[in-house]
Amino acid sequence: MSGLELYERLRELHATLPVVFITGHGDVPMAVAALKRGAADFIEKPFNDEAMLRLVAQCLANEREHRSRRRQDADVARRLDQLTQREREVLELIITGKLNKQIADTLGISIKTVEVHRARVMEKMGVQSLAELVQNVVTREPGGVR
Repeated sequence: MSGLELYERLRELHATLPVVFITGHGDVPMAVAALKRGAADFIEKPFNDEAMLRLVAQCLANEREHRSRRRQDADVARRLDQLTQREREVLELIITGKLNKQIADTLGISIKTVEVHRARVMEKMGVQSLAELVQNVVTREPGGVR
């Protein structure tokens, strides 16, 4: 089994640790194939031990960051799933910059009802400010609210 085949098998098993390919006879197409499949890096022997340790430390730090981001994304998705259809409609209009009156006119509801929905959205999304709401939703939900 080649290194690429082993890597593919690990991916099938949903292994999440970063993989650095080390080869004594790598070529450009092999390196490109490994990196396209998601390898963290591809290095040739001989390599500097200190450089390898730095590379491994950086790969692990990157993986921790990615894992944290995936958890945050899952949390935002879970919170979005808790919104009612009307709360989602209000949220969509909030993140496009509409004012409460504009939202009320668009949805054919009162401003007070918009304020109630807006407060519930903020509470369910676990945010304290409009900026935090927009950041959580827009940066984590491609295409807006689903």
